[in-house]
Amino acid sequence: MSAVDSVELILASAVRLAVPLAFAALGEWIAERAGTLNISVEGMMLGGAFTAVAGAGLTGSASAGLLFGVAAGLLVAFVHACFSHRLSVNTYVVGLTLNVLVLGLTSFLLLKTESRQVDKLTIPLLSDIPVIGPALFDQRWPAYLLAALVPAAWWLVRRSRWGLEARAAGENPQSADVTGIDVNKRRRQALMLCGALAGLGGAYLAVAEVGTFNQNMTAGRGYMVIAAVIFGGWTLRGTLAGVLVFGAADAMRLALPALGYTLNPQFLVASPYILALIAMTFFATTRRGPAALGRPFVRGIT
Repeated sequence: MSAVDSVELILASAVRLAVPLAFAALGEWIAERAGTLNISVEGMMLGGAFTAVAGAGLTGSASAGLLFGVAAGLLVAFVHACFSHRLSVNTYVVGLTLNVLVLGLTSFLLLKTESRQVDKLTIPLLSDIPVIGPALFDQRWPAYLLAALVPAAWWLVRRSRWGLEARAAGENPQSADVTGIDVNKRRRQALMLCGALAGLGGAYLAVAEVGTFNQNMTAGRGYMVIAAVIFGGWTLRGTLAGVLVFGAADAMRLALPALGYTLNPQFLVASPYILALIAMTFFATTRRGPAALGRPFVRGIT
C-alpha cells in the first residue's frame, strides 16, 4: 500500500471514529458553557447506543433507531437535571451514578439482534477528491447532519438570547439571577440538549458504525468528549479539533497493525485515553473555562 493510500485510510478512519464524538461534544460544549460539567455524557452515549439497536430491531429500521437513541439520551439528561438542578445533589456524584446505572442496565438487558446499519451516502465528484474525498464525502448519512448542527449550535450559544442567558448562567449565575434569568432552568435546558446530541452520538456508533450493540461499547468515549471540550478551551472550533485529534488517535490504533506496523497492542489500545488524560491535565490549567463551571446555584447563596 502506498503512502498516499495509507494516509487516506487513516484519515477516513479518523473522521469515521470522530463523528459520534462530535455529536456528543456539541452537546457537552453547550452544557459546559451553561455551567454544567456533564459527567453523565458517557451514560447518555451508552444508553443511546443500546436503545438505538433495540429501536431498530423493534421497528425494522436503523434510521428509526437513531430517534430511540436520542430519546434515551434525553431520559438520562432529564434524570441528571432533576437531581442536580432541582434537588441540588452534587452533579459529579449524579453523573457517575448514572454512568454506572446505564452500564449495568445495558449489560443486564444485552440484546442479541441482527446487524442493522443506516445507509451510506456518497456524494458524487466530491468523494473522488484524493485523500480527503473518501473521508469527508463517503459516510453514513447521519454524519452529514453535523454540517447543519455545528453552525446551529454556534448560533444558539453565541448569537441567540437563549445562548446569552445560558452563558451568563455559566459565568456569573448570581448576577444572571439578579437580572431575572432562571439560572437552573437554563442549565437544565442545556443539559437536555446535551442529552439529545450525546444520545444521537451513541446511536450513530451503534447503528451506523457497528450495526449492533456490545457490552460497554462506548468504552470511555464520553470522557473523551469532556476532554475534547477542555482541549478546545471551551470554544466550539477547539472542541471539534479535539474530537478530530482523539478520532485520529483511535484510528491509528486500528490502522497501524493493518498497515503492517508492529507496535505494542496494549499501548495502542490505551493511546487515545492517554492522549485524553494529557489533554485534560495540560489544557485544564492553561485555559479558563466558564467561571461557574461545576458550581451548583442556589438562590441567595454566593
